[in-house]
Amino acid sequence: MSQFNAPSYDIPRNSGICAATGAALEPGQHYYAALVELSEQEQNEAKQKCEPINPLGIRRVDYSAVAWESGRRPAEAQVFCFWKSTVPQPQEKRRLFVDNSVLMNLLERLADAEDADKLAFRYVIALILMRKKLLRYDGAEKREGGEFWTLTPKLDLSKGPLGKWHPDVRYEVLDPKLDEGRIEQVTGQLGQILETDL
Repeated sequence: MSQFNAPSYDIPRNSGICAATGAALEPGQHYYAALVELSEQEQNEAKQKCEPINPLGIRRVDYSAVAWESGRRPAEAQVFCFWKSTVPQPQEKRRLFVDNSVLMNLLERLADAEDADKLAFRYVIALILMRKKLLRYDGAEKREGGEFWTLTPKLDLSKGPLGKWHPDVRYEVLDPKLDEGRIEQVTGQLGQILETDL
């Protein structure tokens, strides 16, 4: 079995509680969700308490907009990425849109990843951005460590697929040779993290 066929990441959706104040996040209220990298000490403490830890070494925390904007948030060095959202009304359908800059930020933040789960996560993000026509496949090169794709991003993500390609930026993404089932699993997990359908 491939090292990339690991179990799901197990990152919860909106907790419904502000991590700074402990107050409930009410329907219609704006909040910030952040993926925060756990320090080695935090991971060890979680293991000792038999708390589940996802293979990415990150956890999701939610903050009311008031708390976040007043500076009551995690240290910048810990924040992997964040996005602003609104607590849905009961029975409201999930939003089917995620800000493209959040996906691009995730792709960039995982550039130095070496862990198999993070590499799989980055690969699936690249596939999603290619499907959205925000990344262009320029070719692949086989070398030690596997096959690396060269991808060009859009210059201005706000223009979507109609914008120009960036003249100076290229990304390299390792193709971890995931099977279709694993791609679906990682895509579903990413959708759960971002609370959207991808």
